[in-house]
Amino acid sequence: MAIKARRYQEAKSQAGSNLELAWWVFMRVSGVVLVFLVLGHIYMDNIMMDAGKTTYTYIAQRLSDITWKLYDWLMLSLGLLHGMNGVRYVLDDWVRSPTRRLWWKVVIYGLAIVAFVVGSFSLFNHHFVIPAQG
Repeated sequence: MAIKARRYQEAKSQAGSNLELAWWVFMRVSGVVLVFLVLGHIYMDNIMMDAGKTTYTYIAQRLSDITWKLYDWLMLSLGLLHGMNGVRYVLDDWVRSPTRRLWWKVVIYGLAIVAFVVGSFSLFNHHFVIPAQG
């Protein structure tokens, strides 16, 4: 069951386990971190660089640098974990049958794992060819 507290001390008293409390803390921390990561991403891709003039060369140069790959991977992994934990809260609150809840979680978590593997593979194993400037 989801913890409905707003403060840590209240959450600690409502948590059924230390793992549930850790997920509660994770949701708060990852939410704040994701806000700054996404705002940075929007700023760099839409304000610093005109989004209408984005080219393959710009993307290839950016994603050839490991720093940008790690930045995007952090956004991917935190976003998926944060989202899947939110879906877990929704399933625990709304799906009453334990068997149905289990199967919903298997399907949703399976899709999240596939998205994470494909996203990570795409970021780290794709070698961009930077066209020669001419």
